Amino acid sequence: MILVGLTGGIASGKSAASKIFKKLGAYIIDADVLAREVVEPLKPAWKEIVRSFGKGVLNKDNSINRKKLAEIVFNNKKKRELLNSIVHPRVLKRAKEIEKEIAKKDPEAVIIFDAALLIESVAYKKMDKNIVVYADEDVQVNRLIKRDGLTKDEAKKRIKAQMPLRQKVRFADYIIDGNKALNMVKKQAKAALGKLREKGN
Repeated sequence: MILVGLTGGIASGKSAASKIFKKLGAYIIDADVLAREVVEPLKPAWKEIVRSFGKGVLNKDNSINRKKLAEIVFNNKKKRELLNSIVHPRVLKRAKEIEKEIAKKDPEAVIIFDAALLIESVAYKKMDKNIVVYADEDVQVNRLIKRDGLTKDEAKKRIKAQMPLRQKVRFADYIIDGNKALNMVKKQAKAALGKLREKGN
């Protein structure tokens, strides 16, 4: 078994790469899915978020309004760090449980931990290898305008709220060029997975 971190920046092509790895037979543990799971109503993280950010961040059904919460933390570094300190440890704990379940049924598994904040949360240190999906800022901006209907300024603000991709690539064992067309991304993912399978066995 080999545990691999997968990260990138907003609209860098990380999600597309993750889907490709899954199709190629890797197991995916998606940090974003786990982040939603750990903040379900009345769970400990949910209680901490409500205590820290107030009931204004809740939907009518008591679930967390992620858009409202994102607006608060995007513009406030301290609050962003506070939210991360509530969510990240619980996500990593849950990921570890899933990882153990996969390893038990498939000892030769390539498990990919797909996490936007892999580097920032220092989770990359727990991985055997790390992959960073890189894209140029203008590519990210154009994708965000198309995908999320953001203005150019809003798109740039979202990108600036994250660790620069040129810094993230320093932590990478493998780099996937997310500027490329999907078939080229697939080629790169296939090559990386081949090498990872060699190392995992």
